[in-house]
Amino acid sequence: MKAFAANLALAAVMVLAACDSVSPTPPADSSPAPFDTPAATAVGTAAATTLLETPAAPSETPTNLAVAGPYTLVVWLPPQFDPSSTVPGADLLRARLAAFQAANPDITIQVRIKAASGAGGLVDALAITSAAAPVNLPGLIALTRSDMESAALKGLIFPLDTLSPQVNDPDWYDYAHQLEFIQGSAYGLPFAGDAQLLMYRPSKMPAAPGDWPGLFSQKLPLAFPAGDPQSMLTLNLYLSAGGSIKDPQGRPILQAGVLAKVLKIYADGLKEGAFSSALAQYQTDGQAWQAYRDQPPKAQAVVSWSSRFLSELPADTTAISLPSLGAQPYALATGWEWALAEPDPNRRAAAVRLAEYLSASEFLSQWTAAAGYLPTRPSALAGWSNQNLKTILSPVELSAQARPSNDLLASLGPVLQDATLQVIKQQVDPSVAAQSAAERLAVPPAK
Repeated sequence: MKAFAANLALAAVMVLAACDSVSPTPPADSSPAPFDTPAATAVGTAAATTLLETPAAPSETPTNLAVAGPYTLVVWLPPQFDPSSTVPGADLLRARLAAFQAANPDITIQVRIKAASGAGGLVDALAITSAAAPVNLPGLIALTRSDMESAALKGLIFPLDTLSPQVNDPDWYDYAHQLEFIQGSAYGLPFAGDAQLLMYRPSKMPAAPGDWPGLFSQKLPLAFPAGDPQSMLTLNLYLSAGGSIKDPQGRPILQAGVLAKVLKIYADGLKEGAFSSALAQYQTDGQAWQAYRDQPPKAQAVVSWSSRFLSELPADTTAISLPSLGAQPYALATGWEWALAEPDPNRRAAAVRLAEYLSASEFLSQWTAAAGYLPTRPSALAGWSNQNLKTILSPVELSAQARPSNDLLASLGPVLQDATLQVIKQQVDPSVAAQSAAERLAVPPAK
């Protein structure tokens, strides 16, 4: 009997990783910036089936689900989360999937790798498959917050409110809980977080700056993507200063007085030599990060995303929360989430249970540390063994707030980008640029 059980478990843990319609991983400076993880590897375009080796299974036992006959639970992932690859954390994800399948022998987990974005990417493939061959839709799909919002509004994924009590689990950071919801309904369980940070070389800046004037007093060049189409740093600073981004009717707005304070920071940085007009050339996070990592470096500090720092952990670099322009710390954050795409209502329970199992604290504590992402749960960060990183990240996690919705970013981004570039290029005064930006979004009075 023991031998039979061992053989059954061994057979059950062979997770299939079939790669169809796969595009190569986007380059390191592609958009969106937070998730162009340098550790991601390209996946071949030819279809392939790989039997995964069986790592040691986690100690936590997954739920055994009663399934009416054999069921193939398809999971779509981007290349940077491919469990059959050698990317950081792949072995842990492979073991987790194997453990779930071993506990549910009637369920076969099949992993399919899709490009993260663009033509043939996760959302594009989801829309095409939904229209042409719904039977081939995945049960579970990993999506960025931005893509999850797009998929939800197109009706490509299903709400979790009545299917998973985990959506209201108190063991979520505030930003992670915010990421779950779209127009009042929960559509995802967040498993990987990302937030803006200030990174610098302690050898050049021995004392951590407490504010922007303190940073500028170091007389060291700082890089950030001034040409970012979403202008995430400007938006972060604006929100930290208490600025509003929508009126009572939900329409996008900017407050000229608050924005002027942000743009003056850029003007002050130019005067002190921390910023230069060359920053206007950087449109992506990857370009700013490269300027910091160049040899010799073009910058001694950089505003970037935590995934950059955590995936590389450069020996010469530390990180702190971005200096806030308000009384409280503030960090814009985003993340990856498990979303439900299973079209058959009778099979959704299995996909939801897998999403919960892949979002559990014990697993996320190990996987986020290995893969280079912020934990989405306080208990997961508490389980990290690197005390220095826990000290750095804890205040960031506590102050983080979810990025605005896609429609707000689409309206605010270009306006903030123009205002930022005008000041960085020293074309106009900060107050003039701020007033012009506010007027561009102002709703004309009714006639």
